Amino acid sequence: MRVGILTSGGDCQALNATMRGVGKSLYGIYEDLEIYGFLDGYKGLIYDEYRKMERNDFSGILTQGGTILGTSRTPFKEIHEPDANGLDKVEAMKHNYRKLRLDCLVVLGGNGSLKTANLLSEEGLNVIGCPKTIDNDLWGTDMTFGFYSAVQVATNAIDCIHTTAASHGRVFIVEIMGHKVGLLTLYAGLAGGADIILLPEIPYDVDAVCRKIAERHRNGSRFSIVAIAEGAKSREEAKLSKKEFRKKLAEEKNTYPSVAYKLAKEIELRTGSEVRVTVPGHTQRGGQPVPYDRVFATRIGAEAAKLIKKGRFGMMAALKDNEIIAVPLSEIAGKLKMVDPESSIVKEAKMVGISFGE
Repeated sequence: MRVGILTSGGDCQALNATMRGVGKSLYGIYEDLEIYGFLDGYKGLIYDEYRKMERNDFSGILTQGGTILGTSRTPFKEIHEPDANGLDKVEAMKHNYRKLRLDCLVVLGGNGSLKTANLLSEEGLNVIGCPKTIDNDLWGTDMTFGFYSAVQVATNAIDCIHTTAASHGRVFIVEIMGHKVGLLTLYAGLAGGADIILLPEIPYDVDAVCRKIAERHRNGSRFSIVAIAEGAKSREEAKLSKKEFRKKLAEEKNTYPSVAYKLAKEIELRTGSEVRVTVPGHTQRGGQPVPYDRVFATRIGAEAAKLIKKGRFGMMAALKDNEIIAVPLSEIAGKLKMVDPESSIVKEAKMVGISFGE
């Protein structure tokens, strides 16, 4: 049995833990096994850069963040475009897969990476997907590994802000990762006790945000915490076309580095409050995976190995109702799992007094 494995897209804390689950499970199934790790994601598969992995490569990495194979972003929208030297990327990946006589390729990745995985599956390669992303935005699975670890980091940032916000009587805006989906901001905001949570799925009204801050001030609170997703939009911005919105962002880039800074200025002008911005940034992808992610990653890795043994290719290992299942890559590729504004978790957040800027 010859298996290739790669980690693609943004890094997260449980990539190594998942690879460990795949590797250890495969070694338990096959006596004659060779595993090839492609370096820096799909780039390694495209340019034939890999290393043969040994059994001990999968030991001691359960708690190690990042990825021992390296990763890179290879956008799906560019996958059919030749590289600078005219190389056909898809044909190169197929060639290198067959040159190594692989029986299967295991892809650890998010939405774009698994779209490419599905493409390779449709091109005739045996592919298994594992759901990775700190955004938890993959269709077909209740959870992605990396999500709860990122929630831990983002929540800690909000926790730390509380003390300085209370001490100085300020409004603090904490900008959380998430361009299109706000699940990370929602969970971190709830866990960190944010007063206002702003998500891409629920366009906000600046005046409503300011009313919430004023209400807290009237009720004796000296400070307010706003958790905002980096992809959050105002109601006015949500009405724009994609082209119009991109143009607006480009025009404002020199004035406002990100949405949090723009909101801060608007709050200051309307309320006179002193506002500060904190952006945890890539720390949300870093550090050790939390225990939940270590367990989940191990289960996903074991399921991937099981799918290989059964010859069930073109599938992604997924979580549904706390059971690990397999879903077709063709059903999940290109679909995002969004926050439902009418979901119970949003309604429960509102019940405890959290504003979504509506």
